[in-house]
Amino acid sequence: MEKKIIGRGVLLGALGGLLAFVFARIMAEPIINRAIDYESGRDDAQMALDKAAGKPMADMGPDIFTRSQQQNLGLPFGMIVFGAAMGALFAVVYYLAISRAGRITARNLALLVSGGMFLALYAVPFLKYPANPPSIGHPDTIKARTALYVAMIVIGVLVLFAAIYLGRRLAARLGNWTASIVAAVSFAVVMGVVMLILPPLGHLSSNKSAFGNFDTETPQPLKDPSGAIVYPGFPADDLFHFRLYSFAAQLILWVVIGVGFASLAPRLLGERPSVTAAEVAA
Repeated sequence: MEKKIIGRGVLLGALGGLLAFVFARIMAEPIINRAIDYESGRDDAQMALDKAAGKPMADMGPDIFTRSQQQNLGLPFGMIVFGAAMGALFAVVYYLAISRAGRITARNLALLVSGGMFLALYAVPFLKYPANPPSIGHPDTIKARTALYVAMIVIGVLVLFAAIYLGRRLAARLGNWTASIVAAVSFAVVMGVVMLILPPLGHLSSNKSAFGNFDTETPQPLKDPSGAIVYPGFPADDLFHFRLYSFAAQLILWVVIGVGFASLAPRLLGERPSVTAAEVAA
């Protein structure tokens, strides 16, 4: 049975990745193109300032892949593979949770697992470290940004498991509804404290001269030695919409996995739709 569960999870994840790609290709790619154009224009302006100041010119080198290859080959391949991997991970977690789910139905368990994984693996880290368009951000802080984002994921997963454990321990005394609320509030409070402790991305760079003084990862207006603006900062509207579409694409992936598996679960497990997860495990 576990092979069937994992296989369906991989297929649903790949489908979710494909649908997320279609959405991103339509909605997010125009913003990415504008971000790349912005970076090119800013680099030209920076090179002009450096040339006027007598500084050596940096050689950027040619692009390894064309923009068309990135849009039409790299992006779909990456999102489908990522979706398949998330679907497989979901299936493993779902299979392990079946015997511990109590009287939760197999369908509801699929929705809870997918929702919890979306929350811990993406939504919570996104609140602290939201996505930026490609080419926008400090090149010197890539490793630090990656480490902080992974730390948020690991902490979020551990705190989520702790909240689930707390809810199960309190259920007998407080009832499922009250225990679930206490667990959810505990998760939110702990993650809120973690977000306050971890540093914002804008404070990671030791070289702010090229991006200006700021508290975020996006470039501020580029100024010449006299203080005059020679190139504007990155448009706030593009940043907002890119982050919104990035969040929506991930939501599409996890909705497809959760709802799709919830629809398949009764037939996949060979039980009636109203069967509980505990009955399936038995």
